[in-house]
Amino acid sequence: MRYLVPLTATLFLLCTTAEAAPGNAEAGRDLAASSCSGCHTLPSAHEGADTAPPFANIARDHKGDRTWVRTWLMNPHPPMKGLNLSRQQIDDINAYLESLSPP
Repeated sequence: MRYLVPLTATLFLLCTTAEAAPGNAEAGRDLAASSCSGCHTLPSAHEGADTAPPFANIARDHKGDRTWVRTWLMNPHPPMKGLNLSRQQIDDINAYLESLSPP
């Protein structure tokens, strides 16, 4: 029980620190184009799988919800393959999605 408080505080700090990472939208766009565009369409593309939502829709539906995007990318669901992305890559994809979402 005495370890629970420090553990909880550490987890909270990690989550809030990860949440604050800015990311690089250009790197996120490049990663999305190279790793995700087979299924998800980028705003400049016209091809992609019918079952995967376009990046513009993901940006609109989850605007500002960096936690949802981070969780989804860390634990992908079928048919999305496990990408094993780094924290920085996830922050970059989040930044890219934020760049697609209107203010």
